[in-house]
Amino acid sequence: MRLSRRASWFLTAFGVWSVWIWVTFFKNLWADHEGLAFTGGDHGRPTAYFWIHAALALSSLLLGLVVGSLGVRSLRSVRRTAEPAREGTDLAREAVDPAEAAPGA
Repeated sequence: MRLSRRASWFLTAFGVWSVWIWVTFFKNLWADHEGLAFTGGDHGRPTAYFWIHAALALSSLLLGLVVGSLGVRSLRSVRRTAEPAREGTDLAREAVDPAEAAPGA
């Protein structure tokens, strides 16, 4: 399956955004001082809220890494296939130069 350059950039951007959002979310979850994530105040025993949201953040972070890596791999593939085609068109243009092709010139 081939992806367009636009789709590849979208997947890459989504991966970067997802990693940034979920790392920030986990930092905020860890720094919770309101008693939702930990019982007994400052980093006591973790609550079910903490474990559920930590699992959510971890799974979403892993999915973001997978999607981002697919986007990067697709961008590399698009770049690799575009370079030889670009070189080939330059050579074809030089070979069909009308000044060189004219027999009496």
